[in-house]
Amino acid sequence: MKTIDLRSDTVTHPTPAMREAMANAVVGDDVYDEDPTVNELQEYAADLLGKEAALYLPTATMSNMAAALTHGQRGDEIIVSKKAHMFLFEQGGAAQLGGISMYPLDVQFDGTLKLDEIERAIRADDAHFPRTTLICLENTVHGAGGTPITAEYTAQVGEIAHEHGLKLHLDGARLFNAAAALGVDPRELAAPADSIQLCLSKGLCAPVGSLLVGSREFVKRALRTRKVLGGGMRQAGVIAAAGLIALRDMRQRLAEDHATAQQLADGLARIEGITVHPVHQRTNMVNFSIPDSIRVPDFVNAMKARNIILRGGPRFRAVTHYWITPERVEIVVDAVREFMVHGALSETSTATDRAVS
Repeated sequence: MKTIDLRSDTVTHPTPAMREAMANAVVGDDVYDEDPTVNELQEYAADLLGKEAALYLPTATMSNMAAALTHGQRGDEIIVSKKAHMFLFEQGGAAQLGGISMYPLDVQFDGTLKLDEIERAIRADDAHFPRTTLICLENTVHGAGGTPITAEYTAQVGEIAHEHGLKLHLDGARLFNAAAALGVDPRELAAPADSIQLCLSKGLCAPVGSLLVGSREFVKRALRTRKVLGGGMRQAGVIAAAGLIALRDMRQRLAEDHATAQQLADGLARIEGITVHPVHQRTNMVNFSIPDSIRVPDFVNAMKARNIILRGGPRFRAVTHYWITPERVEIVVDAVREFMVHGALSETSTATDRAVS
């Protein structure tokens, strides 16, 4: 990637090894359960998280939706975080498609929901109320700076859910980032959950795909949900091959992205006028602000002229990934420093950085 794109880890491209695997993938018709590469991916994912089965879907949003619709039914209610992707960025799909409402709770600094507030949010068995059927957690918490949620906390929420006869869904869009940051086996983070969504793109670099993991009985029902959502694919082994490399190899290197995020945060924090907003434990996201006196378009356009893409403002979220090397982090820090000192970037430095990238 020539551009230094910090908008999200969703901008990652498949690696050369993924492209080769995709070109040589053995395929079949997955709707008929005849694609060997998809089946291998599903089995590998289930074993990786210590669950019975997994189901391959096109996107993480569809996986979360399939989980909600499989666990619940019309008139039910889901307890979620106010900063959850499911609540903020998935169009309220559970309500649109399934008649399932959401009960959003405040998020603490460390990305968790207060346990007593979860307890109070569970509806009484009363004809006036919707039925609470599902609690949803997210790991890492993208709305709290990519904060990882511990296995101990997840187990506490799982205990509350199961004591009340509810299910626990884990939106693990960046679950392996959490495992890397906490130094734990991903099985520990997934153990309390009845279903887990794993995104194969983002920091894992697969071009597309998500896995919904859980019990064999849950996955069997989720297969029907996937069908009605239009998620049944045919010779999907072509893309599943990249997913296998994502799970086997790319998750092992996520600590490198955390290191470049820390490098970026440290570099930006040394620039006068830039405020880096700390989080409980950093993964691959850095939140920083520019002064109110600087026009956001001026800053964004100056960075774009240096081939650096940012989103947001005056508070920005910069996300590191496979294509953001330590050398590119230094280019970003130097560009921000020059802008803060001079209010613009020189033509000489801009041309030089384009040549470097």
